[in-house]
Amino acid sequence: MKKMLLVATALAMTAGSAFAADMTVKAYKAPPPVAFDPWDIAFGGGVMSDYVFRGVTQSNHKPSVTAYFEPRYNVTKDLQLYVGSSFESISFANRAAAEVDVYGGIRPTVGPFAFDFGVWGYLYPGGRCADGVVDPVTGLPGGGVCAISADTVFLPNGNVMKKDVSFFEAYAKVNYTINDSFAVGLNDYYSPNFLNTGAWGNYASITAKYTAPSNTFGSSGVGMYVSGEFGRQWLGTSDPFYGTTFAAAGFAGPFPNGIKYADYNTWNIGVGFTYKVFTLDLRYSDSDLSKGDCNAFTSDFTAGGTGSPTAINPGGAGSNWCGATFIAKLSADLTAMTSLK
Repeated sequence: MKKMLLVATALAMTAGSAFAADMTVKAYKAPPPVAFDPWDIAFGGGVMSDYVFRGVTQSNHKPSVTAYFEPRYNVTKDLQLYVGSSFESISFANRAAAEVDVYGGIRPTVGPFAFDFGVWGYLYPGGRCADGVVDPVTGLPGGGVCAISADTVFLPNGNVMKKDVSFFEAYAKVNYTINDSFAVGLNDYYSPNFLNTGAWGNYASITAKYTAPSNTFGSSGVGMYVSGEFGRQWLGTSDPFYGTTFAAAGFAGPFPNGIKYADYNTWNIGVGFTYKVFTLDLRYSDSDLSKGDCNAFTSDFTAGGTGSPTAINPGGAGSNWCGATFIAKLSADLTAMTSLK
């Protein structure tokens, strides 16, 4: 009996082994590696209640629209090259109605430090002589001014502005990510000829940003952040054009060697709400530039009065272009590699 059981067991094991040997064994195959595509494109646009640049309105405290397009090439995950172009609607004293920016640079990342080095060009096409302004020499309207100098705009309040105020800056920036919620940054921009005034310009600032946890508004998908910036703008001395009243018409002025523009501080703080590719940013911006020094710096076509005299603004006309303002901006930001997939 025992021998029969042993034989039966051996037969069963042999049959089982034979059956297992006949089964197809599927070996695990790792998925093919995802191809690395180094190219990407960031683009977007927005509308804002006021276009403010370093504490100074560029749109006469009126609404402005903006758009940008930025191709990127990722050499590695920690090194990106980029070029780009952006557009903003503006309102300048020389009648320029658009700012067209062209820029490019390199963005290395080292651990929590994200660097950004590049060059930014600010172009202001469409600058021309003011309409309906009487030439102080010929007595003719706007066309007479252009006959004297195609590069000059004369304004009824006595300000003057060059037809072309385009310029460029070199910049260096670094952003330090402390954790998922906090980040701080340092920025520096330098131009040898700021706004084509002949004066050099250097702007340095510190930024900070707090990003709320993703579940702050539950599962709605709405995010929130609070951010701010404090900066200082240093400026050199303009060329004689801005130091001599109606210089192009041959009139003498109080600053034959140009105007030493006033340095100033500027700051902003705001809160933003994000949803998918959309951002609503609500921000307060201000500077300590006086109304008189603001007028001398901006050639504000809305400046008036005589109550704001300064060393570089003896006429006393005052400008509100550098004062406190509230900015609401709604924008959309996308990238080809993520947002469009």
